[in-house]
Amino acid sequence: MKSVLIIGMGRFGHHLAKNMLELGNDVMIIDSEESKLEDMVPYATSAKIGDCTNTEVLKSLGIGNFDIVFVCIGTNFQSSLEITSLVKEMGGRHVVSKATRDIQAKFLLRNGADEVIYPEKDIAEKCAERYSMDNVFDYIELDDDYAIYEIPPLKEWIGCSIREADIARKHHVTVLGIKDRNGEKRIMPSADYVVDASEHLMVLAGRDTISKLLKQIKHF
Repeated sequence: MKSVLIIGMGRFGHHLAKNMLELGNDVMIIDSEESKLEDMVPYATSAKIGDCTNTEVLKSLGIGNFDIVFVCIGTNFQSSLEITSLVKEMGGRHVVSKATRDIQAKFLLRNGADEVIYPEKDIAEKCAERYSMDNVFDYIELDDDYAIYEIPPLKEWIGCSIREADIARKHHVTVLGIKDRNGEKRIMPSADYVVDASEHLMVLAGRDTISKLLKQIKHF
């Protein structure tokens, strides 16, 4: 469990706060507009109204007590930059700021952000990757070359164990999980696990490797 401060309760801030709370973290939220806090007040560990470009407001929050501070100001980059810089100066341990463009990220990193996230850009890239490929049901990018792909089994795998199908050696992918028809996941299945036609496999693979494998799946 971590202590988290979220500054700015727009759409992204709301989703972030809800997910952080569901994962059992202590979450304080703050926004300059009361209306943006109202629906989260019953759930957040603490909620405050205030303009975080004001140093006195930030000081009152006890910035150094939080494990992570998220700066989720999306409509006013100048404010986001000022708040990021102030949070770091006041002892922010790990400051994560939201950006929409690369040039914003550069300024945020130079002015105190330990990390910059691009929610819209990340979602767009994931959607483009997923929907450009047939038979990919989900996709998690790890770096420029590798990702985890959720795919259906090859015909030759069905009814065979992972060992018998010799998936890793023949296809150069690693099976990390199995998802059944109900969406239940089995992480790191044993080599004796028998693959069913109704299941999806979550495999770690390089981009070139998965492209070749998907062509084989498409033919069935």
